[in-house]
Amino acid sequence: MADTVTIKYRPNVAGILLREDGRILIAERRDFAGSWQFPQGGVDRGETLREALCREIWEELGLEPDAYSVGVMHGPYRYEFIRKRKNWGFGGQEQHYFLLHAASDCSPNVEVAHPEFRSLNWIWPADFQLDWLPNMKKPVYRQVFRDFFQIDLAS
Repeated sequence: MADTVTIKYRPNVAGILLREDGRILIAERRDFAGSWQFPQGGVDRGETLREALCREIWEELGLEPDAYSVGVMHGPYRYEFIRKRKNWGFGGQEQHYFLLHAASDCSPNVEVAHPEFRSLNWIWPADFQLDWLPNMKKPVYRQVFRDFFQIDLAS
């Protein structure tokens, strides 16, 4: 009989900030130059998904909740950490993605207290490149772009 390994997934939220002109915000990780992603983070014990989302958007972009409105949510999406690495005692992440509609005066800032990102860029959704991601995240982003924008990202 084969051994089965149960993966424990860390609850996680991610926000796709959308401007009125249709562009989305992507953030380049400080620890991996050239790696772009959406702001995301873990759900703390006792937090709702929406509370975690607002906290993460504040921590990573310096945006108060009045700088955006929360739209549709999709998920959960799951991925396993590479090489079965454990983070926070988890073997992967279970993410819920939210579409956030940016207010006209929305000004994200990567120079917040604990900067996770080195730079930000507003792009058209179809311009996102899967090569900007580690392999473990690519299937999730493929599905996220299908679910939110009806776009099939090229491999």
